Amino acid sequence: MTGSGASAPATSGGPAPADRLVSRPEIARLAKVKRPAVTNWERRYAEYPAPVGGDPELFRAAEVLAWLSTRTVPANALLPGEPVGTTYGDRFRAGLGGTAGGLLRLVERLAGPEADRLRGGMPLDDYLGWLLRFVYEHIKDPDEGMAEELRRYAVMAPEHDYAQRVFPPGALPELFDTLGRTPVGSEQEARAAFDHILRRWRAEHAREGGAFLTPPSVSRVMAGALAAVRPGAVYVHDPYARVGELLVAYLDAVAAHGGGERPLISGRAPSPPERVAAVDNLQVHHGRMAWLGEATVSDDGLVTPALDPVGPPIGPPGFPETCDVLLTNPPFGRFPEDVSPPSYWKYGPARRIEFDWIQYAVSRLAPDGRAAVLMPAGAASNSGAAEAVRGGLVEAGAVECVIALPPALFTLTAVRTHIWFLRAPGSGGTPAPDVLFVDGGHLGHQVTRTQRALSDDDIGQLVGEYVSWHTSLTGGSSFTGTPGLSRPVSVPDIVAHGHSLDPVQHVRPVGPASAVPGAGPTETRERLARLGEEIEALHQRVAAADAEVLRWFRRYGL
Repeated sequence: MTGSGASAPATSGGPAPADRLVSRPEIARLAKVKRPAVTNWERRYAEYPAPVGGDPELFRAAEVLAWLSTRTVPANALLPGEPVGTTYGDRFRAGLGGTAGGLLRLVERLAGPEADRLRGGMPLDDYLGWLLRFVYEHIKDPDEGMAEELRRYAVMAPEHDYAQRVFPPGALPELFDTLGRTPVGSEQEARAAFDHILRRWRAEHAREGGAFLTPPSVSRVMAGALAAVRPGAVYVHDPYARVGELLVAYLDAVAAHGGGERPLISGRAPSPPERVAAVDNLQVHHGRMAWLGEATVSDDGLVTPALDPVGPPIGPPGFPETCDVLLTNPPFGRFPEDVSPPSYWKYGPARRIEFDWIQYAVSRLAPDGRAAVLMPAGAASNSGAAEAVRGGLVEAGAVECVIALPPALFTLTAVRTHIWFLRAPGSGGTPAPDVLFVDGGHLGHQVTRTQRALSDDDIGQLVGEYVSWHTSLTGGSSFTGTPGLSRPVSVPDIVAHGHSLDPVQHVRPVGPASAVPGAGPTETRERLARLGEEIEALHQRVAAADAEVLRWFRRYGL
């Protein structure tokens, strides 16, 4: 799901009747989309509600409503008067004359208009973290969840004085009572309610210096590609799991491909609250248990694998030492000078922690294993130690593909990012003679004034290029790429360009001889318009950052 966490106001009326049936044309009319969009949803998403029969086929309106409530309308498709964050479910519900489902409507209120009253002096990110846990308990056990939480706090409060100290008087009983009286509804609505608070919590946590949530569209590219090129994975790992968003996205992608396997799942979270949220996230979305440890953190808050001389194990005792699929969005920055080089640095010394993470990821892959690591764009072309590590990885056959993503996908930062797709070197057959480069920097659409997101079609394009290239390799055919979007480049050519892994350089190099065929006036105008949008978005992000700095200055009386 994409969006800023804002939600459209509910309309008046009641929920969709449980026995109401709707046809595909009715769904399109109520959701205010064209008829082919409904067929596209059915084809793309395994979790889309199944028809219940009829000729033409009919669907339960309540199930369709719950599913559409998880799909945010892109900013460029909003109708006049619709706020950012409107979902197709809001439209569908309004067409039926109904309101948001009970639990989703409640958490939108508790995490929004009611938050300041209920949290008192508690920081907003702390309040949202607690609320997330309470909602999880309610989803897990609607009959006993809130009663159990209340009993737990009744026992804990006299001993630790914790609940009374953190929450304003009366707030906890009100929260428990309100949640306890609200039906959970369908699985789709439960997930939408949980995700709504999760997004709000992570956005606020990031403002206070915490880790960013991986944008859903980026998670879908990473997970969708790995699920397609490495089917049947037995063991999946995220060494910097944040709140489990990439692991959830991977299981979503496996389900969409029709996979029935249940891989072993493990990861490490950067803090105890994030570890709990990641475990809950996997439970709510897939009913899966996972082993999630806590990452080793230095005294100054740095998280990097080299803090362990041999790198942290990927699971508890008894788990495999390597995994079939690894996907992660690790932190980046300058590598500490007082940490000794770990044993897995096979490709060169790391002067920045992203090159520690990338070498650690490769070292933990099983034969025929695959990894997707989100990297800052600068890592693809920086000189010095960075070039040495890139050279070692490329010449060992560890790098399969690099995808450049559009700017402004993350909140509060305009750092450009790439996805590096890696393989275990020295196993799983002969390394590919080429590396595939995909330049998706021109894709995406504005979802807020300062943030972009990839559409379903954008995600399909990016994943499709990597999958097509991979399929051609395994099938013995050739893949020449798509002009202006992708291009396979030989290893000697990469070496000749300073081991640069920047897709922009390889897909759209400067010079008339390599210009994209057919780039006429219309395409040129479109590219200029996109550049104008990117520049405007960057200006807005600078203004937002300035406002945030002023907020912090005022907070400390400066």
